[in-house]
Amino acid sequence: MASVAVIDYGMGNLHSISKALEHVAQGSEIIITSNPDKIIQADRIVFPGVGAIKDCMLALEEQSLIEVLKKTAEDRPFLGICLGMQALLEESDEGNSVSCLGLIPGKVVHFERGLVSPEGEKLKIPHMGWNNVHQTIQHPLWKGIPQEARFYFVHSYYAVPECAENSAATADYPEPFSCALSHKNIFAVQFHPEKSQTAGLQLLENFLGWNGAIPNN
Repeated sequence: MASVAVIDYGMGNLHSISKALEHVAQGSEIIITSNPDKIIQADRIVFPGVGAIKDCMLALEEQSLIEVLKKTAEDRPFLGICLGMQALLEESDEGNSVSCLGLIPGKVVHFERGLVSPEGEKLKIPHMGWNNVHQTIQHPLWKGIPQEARFYFVHSYYAVPECAENSAATADYPEPFSCALSHKNIFAVQFHPEKSQTAGLQLLENFLGWNGAIPNN
């Protein structure tokens, strides 16, 4: 039976993501753990997160998980979610600049103040609620998910990948920003698939069936 380690470092909605994964598991074993040995042994990794990036990196360091995450991100399907996506980049502007895991070249920045929609309405920060996701590359995790499908977001910061080819999808707020990243066997999303109903469950099911390879890559 394939195993999926959901990383528990004290900053993720672990109940929701584990229940969503179990719903589409098709025989996979879902393990919520902070144990480095269990994480290393897992066939797939899910790295969720909510909160502040400084607290995230501190918690990972205190629990000796930084090198474990870097190692597992080298050779198996790896899914980052929300703060777990932001932590994969090199640096975040949050908290006067925080060094992150550096697994994907790029940085994390705050939405500008005073954003206005095309209709002239003031946009709130954090960006919260449902938004359309525009897929910019073909990827196994988009299988069965329509273009412009709606996913659920809660965030004030967003990823700016150094290489445009690492952007797997965009959403508008009001300008396009990267809401999904792809790099080798790593896929990461700013939105919450576990809260995104049919499209989110489909993405998680796709992840559980993904071998980590990207066609033509």
